[in-house]
Amino acid sequence: MYENLKFEVKENIAYITINRPKAMNALNVEVLNELYEAFTEVEKNGEIRAAIVTGEGKAFVAGADIAQMHAIDPIGGRTMIATGHKVMNYIEAIEKPVIAAINGFALGGGCELAMACDIRVASEKAKFGQPEVNLGIIPGFGGTQRLPRLVGKSMAKYLIMTADMINAEEAYRIGLVEKVVPAEELIDAAEKIAKTILAKAPIAIAITKTTINNGYNMDMRAGSALEVEAFTASFASQDKTEGMSAFLEKRTPNFQNK
Repeated sequence: MYENLKFEVKENIAYITINRPKAMNALNVEVLNELYEAFTEVEKNGEIRAAIVTGEGKAFVAGADIAQMHAIDPIGGRTMIATGHKVMNYIEAIEKPVIAAINGFALGGGCELAMACDIRVASEKAKFGQPEVNLGIIPGFGGTQRLPRLVGKSMAKYLIMTADMINAEEAYRIGLVEKVVPAEELIDAAEKIAKTILAKAPIAIAITKTTINNGYNMDMRAGSALEVEAFTASFASQDKTEGMSAFLEKRTPNFQNK
């Protein structure tokens, strides 16, 4: 089905593995298009309730494909970057939770892919960076926008302007990742988070993600108004009735995504 990805579904979780280990899983246009197709499947497939994305071999994604980028002109560059933004924005916007299991180098487009995910779990061997200025360009898959929102404006400027590469512990310290685990425990740790989320009310999870994303750049008054409407929507679901009934009856809820 895919030339550059592995895609499988187990126990309501989609596992998406970028599979170009000889190229350190670099993102070219073909990989980006396949990622968009894969996450479209995640969004539309009712069996899938969460996704884990990782990389094959020593890299999560070591960046964009420089050989491909070197050969294109500004118009071609704009087309490639537009494709990248379409993919990252789509991953960020789908209602189902997406967890990045960062197994190795997450540089340039790889760091940007991780940042587009909802939750980031890093192997202790992972490395992060935005090295684009070394190549005479800037981050182009959302790095200048998502990185400041995660680590603060000044830290983002430092990382992008110096092209400094940081380890997993530093990434955790500055808020770029939520968890650091031994390499051999990476997928298990991502699965544990996914399964914890899957045990919750699906509609509440979807509404939570959408409300946080949409409200993040609003002022407090507008964000509060958004939350009122989102809360009202969750209150109208069968999941609300089931969750509260289960609590009062001291049993495990049986959510139906309704």
